[in-house]
Amino acid sequence: MNGPFAQRPAIAGNGGAPKQAAPLVAVESLEKLFPLTRGVFLGGGRGQVHAVDGVSFDIPRGGTLGLVGESGCGKSTVARLVTRLLEPTGGTVRYDGKDITHWKARALRPLRREIQLVFQDPYSSLNPRRTVGAIVGEPLRLQHIGSRSERKTRVREMLEVVGLNPEHYNRYPHEFSGGQRQRVGIARALITTPKLVVADEPVSALDVSIQAQILNLLAELQHEFGLTYLFIAHDLNVVRHVSDRIAVMYLGKIVELSPAEELYAHPVHPYTEALLSAVPTVETTAREQLRHRVVLRGDPPSPVAPPSGCRFHTRCRYATEICSAVEPALIDHRRGHLAACHHPLNTGARTAALATRTA
Repeated sequence: MNGPFAQRPAIAGNGGAPKQAAPLVAVESLEKLFPLTRGVFLGGGRGQVHAVDGVSFDIPRGGTLGLVGESGCGKSTVARLVTRLLEPTGGTVRYDGKDITHWKARALRPLRREIQLVFQDPYSSLNPRRTVGAIVGEPLRLQHIGSRSERKTRVREMLEVVGLNPEHYNRYPHEFSGGQRQRVGIARALITTPKLVVADEPVSALDVSIQAQILNLLAELQHEFGLTYLFIAHDLNVVRHVSDRIAVMYLGKIVELSPAEELYAHPVHPYTEALLSAVPTVETTAREQLRHRVVLRGDPPSPVAPPSGCRFHTRCRYATEICSAVEPALIDHRRGHLAACHHPLNTGARTAALATRTA
């Protein structure tokens, strides 16, 4: 398609992701602290919520990074920092080689065409008083792309691309199912032909059968348009099928970062081991049969006063004295498999005493 709606060529490779590519997004030592000025737990004094604390990763062009962790770990805050909906407290966000960390709203406006969000809840993310055509075409209007008739044509084409009938242009969101509404949200995200799509738990509010359809659609669109994804979820079973690499977050920090299949086969961090043990499976392989359920003790600590040392040590069954005293570095254990743990699993680094302790 020519003109203001010209599509970018798809990137060759598996699922649209090349094996070697310069990063489209590079995040380094990203921080976000939310100040507190009052509250029962603070005795009326000041404090800070450590929502994101020293997060670093990059996403190659056409690739997919899955970001997982339990509720409250900072995943969605990372999404809003990367898309610059929030101002970072520290660190840097580079997009397409440019440092956009502290760009103002006016400078960011043209960038909004290239960076788009798919939201979690397809029911609350669509304005019930506007038609589907108006919702999907709104980014084009705000970016002054095309004439009115060109925008209408483009919206109809995009509805068809995501599996909806172009004749649905004049319908309202309440006339659609949850899966169809999420397709509308995806159409809205792709209408400006972006390079980066941040999907913030896009299938968590949908039925399991519909989840598979949306995940397949996202994979097809990535291959067709050469999209780069930051895919956020709390379900490791979901991100396994869409991600090239997976980053595991706990209490504002990345504790493990690895190629997807490597992480599932050989988890290094005890938190990742616990998350994987909770994934329902029907596999009958020897590895799945040997995997036992790991039950984490206690509740996650408060992000207002995170624990010293390793933040996971208060719930870790392998924790020793060093874990509460020294924060572990995120180091490469093998071929791009990074983890921050004093007692890494599946690396031969654990002592015989620890092995006996967990037998």
